[in-house]
Amino acid sequence: MPQSVIVLGAGMVGVSVALHLRRRGHDVLLVDQQQPGEGASFGNGGLIQREAVHPHPFPRDASEILRIARNKSIDAHYHWGALPGLATPLLRYWWNSEPHRYARIAEAYAKLIETCLDEHYAFARDTDAMPLLRPIGWIRMYSDETSFAAALAQAEAGKREHGVNFTAMDSQALVAAEPSLLKPRFGGIHWTDPVSVSDPHALVMSYAQRFLEAGGRFVIGNATSLTRAGQGWRVQTSDGPAEAEQVVVALGAFANRVTKPLGYDPPTFGKRGYHRHYKLQGNAVLNRPVLDTESAFLLAPMRAGVRLTTGAEFAGLDEPPTPVQLARAEPVARALLPLGDAVEPEPWMGVRPCTPDMLPIIGKLPGQQGVWCAFGHAHQGFTLGPTTGRMLAEMMDGEKPFIDPEPYRPERF
Repeated sequence: MPQSVIVLGAGMVGVSVALHLRRRGHDVLLVDQQQPGEGASFGNGGLIQREAVHPHPFPRDASEILRIARNKSIDAHYHWGALPGLATPLLRYWWNSEPHRYARIAEAYAKLIETCLDEHYAFARDTDAMPLLRPIGWIRMYSDETSFAAALAQAEAGKREHGVNFTAMDSQALVAAEPSLLKPRFGGIHWTDPVSVSDPHALVMSYAQRFLEAGGRFVIGNATSLTRAGQGWRVQTSDGPAEAEQVVVALGAFANRVTKPLGYDPPTFGKRGYHRHYKLQGNAVLNRPVLDTESAFLLAPMRAGVRLTTGAEFAGLDEPPTPVQLARAEPVARALLPLGDAVEPEPWMGVRPCTPDMLPIIGKLPGQQGVWCAFGHAHQGFTLGPTTGRMLAEMMDGEKPFIDPEPYRPERF
């Protein structure tokens, strides 16, 4: 029987949940403090990553940990003052990255990733979203034979076990594919399945428009105002109090601010990331996203220009931006590709919502009737939004989900 539902959070995950529920006939109100897609979904590599069947593990090699500990790299940066609060979740993250534990986690993770293209296309087909989806894949480049050989072996395992497709490229093939690169690289892996999105924010907005056209409603509101209202729930919005029988928490890195008062405080943590767009000089081109393994940044062609993205910054959720990684990456990126002027006056910053076991939290919130969780997707909320939306909608309707939800259940924390 259709019910009234408030979905808190209008990023890719929240919009996808809301759209699936509305298409099933539920009365759905989508609530956020800003417009859809303006949170973490706004700033990413713009990739729907069908190849990403392995989540990002915590480094296990001592030399790698020491390199990151020096706090001078492009791929990782941390605020000293944030470390005490991050110690417990990061220690659990390290523990779960032990090879045997990680293998079990990756198996559950891959089951989500394997669905991502079908679920996105189910939303986008025959809509204005389709021109945003470019089936061009992306290239990861390597500077030496050793690292390239190791990556190639892992890629071949991904193809055998999860149907991930790729093309191995030598240095000449890289030059042919991306003639504007200024530095040679030993080789690369062209992941051919992923879809590159020319404007991630526009894709979320397109899905949000499908939701509105289906009869859903969006309103600016304060998710932390959530309280019980009889057998249901109430939240304060710009249109006044809104009530519903069910509520979905899809607030990414800020979900705990709503779930903790309800008795559920999982050990999640945020990885902050930055991006900035640049023009290209002269007739230079970038045909597809490229990630330089040696420098650990991604360059992606977007509507706004070439987007330079950074790795992970560990800091407090409310601390002001400190885009030191972007400052480190920019001169290296300029030596790799003829970048021109920056498009924006200041870099963008967002927060990826992470869990210690690298798996999202999807399902009923423990100890509360009518509250559901859909957060903790780390680097892949943009990729997995439609998959999560379908799975959670099926659970809320009492159906057997198309993916076994057991590995992602909130009760594991």
